[in-house]
Amino acid sequence: MPHLLQEPAATAVLLTAPLAVPLAVAGVHALTGLRASAAQVREPSREVSRQPALVGAATGPADGAAAPPPPGSNAPHRADWYGLISPSAIITCGAVLAAALGDDEAVTAYGGLLRADALTVWMLLVVGAVALIACASAPSYLAGERTAGRADARNTAIFHVLVQAFLAAMCLAVLTANLGVLWVAIEATTIVTAFLVGHRRTRTSVEAAWKYVVICSAGIALAFLGTVLIYYAARQAGIAEAYALNWPTLMEQADRLDPAVTRLGIGLVLLGFGAKAGLVPLHAWLPDAHSQAPAPVSALMSGVLLSVAFTAILRYQSIADAALGTGYTRALLTGIALLTLALAAALLLAQRDYKRMLAYSSMEHMSLIALGSAIGTPLARAALLLHIAGHGLAKAVAFCASGHILHLTRTTRIGRVRGLIARAPGLAGIFGLAVVALLGFPPFSLFASELGIVRAGFAARMGWAISAALLLVLIAFAALAARTARMLLGPAPTARTDEPPATTRWPLVLGLVACAALGISTGPLTDLLQDAAQAIGAR
Repeated sequence: MPHLLQEPAATAVLLTAPLAVPLAVAGVHALTGLRASAAQVREPSREVSRQPALVGAATGPADGAAAPPPPGSNAPHRADWYGLISPSAIITCGAVLAAALGDDEAVTAYGGLLRADALTVWMLLVVGAVALIACASAPSYLAGERTAGRADARNTAIFHVLVQAFLAAMCLAVLTANLGVLWVAIEATTIVTAFLVGHRRTRTSVEAAWKYVVICSAGIALAFLGTVLIYYAARQAGIAEAYALNWPTLMEQADRLDPAVTRLGIGLVLLGFGAKAGLVPLHAWLPDAHSQAPAPVSALMSGVLLSVAFTAILRYQSIADAALGTGYTRALLTGIALLTLALAAALLLAQRDYKRMLAYSSMEHMSLIALGSAIGTPLARAALLLHIAGHGLAKAVAFCASGHILHLTRTTRIGRVRGLIARAPGLAGIFGLAVVALLGFPPFSLFASELGIVRAGFAARMGWAISAALLLVLIAFAALAARTARMLLGPAPTARTDEPPATTRWPLVLGLVACAALGISTGPLTDLLQDAAQAIGAR
């Protein structure tokens, strides 16, 4: 199959499809929404009957009174399943690229604007897998929203359009070799997801969306300043204007970059993209946004958006290490990782909302990924990439399951959810196993990745940082386990079971199986994982 990439047209198709397919599916959903809106205009009586439900949704997400649902609204619509086309295309392109790259370091298209190396392929597979779980869970989630009177054909179509645009932006961020386009792609995710966070149009969701926009805009402005400084350093080093933001070129000629300007630029970039990755000090948007977004969107934001933003940091770190040595980014990332971990552990101890609890768990895991990046050895880099995959799968399952729990219990308060195992054993088992995976128990892959980061840290003589991180992880572990047990155990509030349909559970079971399989063996992905660690300059 390596000969496939010798054909420029085939390479261009493989690098373009992860962007083009989601945008095409978004166009289909837009047309579907326009047709539904036209139908509502032709049938005004049905529109009037839905108004009380939408007003109720605006005053409270879960406890507001709901009007009786229209006939047939409690079943997934056929158009809801179109979203599965995009993750299938992303995974297929990632798999073909993984098989075809062979000994080639990277392939490019459009004059080097799009570029795929092993890290790109790894991230495409992670984005596709997490998106598959989220998009497969979306039909049942939206059916529940329609049943509760919080969704109609128009805002369902808008939801699908925004989700598909979100996928295209994330794929562009991992596929581009130009740091300017990378910044644009990350900024595009902010714009699209802001509308998704406020999609339910409640007061709290709109406040969370504004908070998300303000904080992430501040972060992305810092990243922009850092990008400009790196461009300035490249131009001062004599790099041609067309390649001054091409990161492979910057890697090759990093020794010519001005150290002072590069140091300032990298510092700003780490803070800026760190905001999108949920790292301190610009992390405050994360718990509000993740708790208010629809469950499949929370799965995408926590499962891959944070990791895609961190991939940008990994690209810049490679340039910084080549230009300044490894000490600067190691000190910066270690400090940020430990501060983020300490804050996440403290807030988990006081948490009373299970969706916010999962959000703070994301901060905990992103800090471990940052710590692995600070260590920087081949083992640490491979472990952090495995951690990105395992966290994405487990967190997507946990957030999608939390959406079903919300529909079942109509509350996100941990203290009001009791006896979930007795009430809905299948759903409770999935949620419990997802939390077990996030706690780092075997056979799930987070056990192997955390063990790899710890081993690499002690081998790199960073024992003090690893010891502090282990203590904080233990505190987070206790808080997460105690609150989850409180939700799962105890008598059921009613004698009957409220198990959701089996069709809502298969994507979540698939995600857990994939997470466990990665923990047992990376199998055919082993070479790709090692090559991806090498691509980001494992030292």
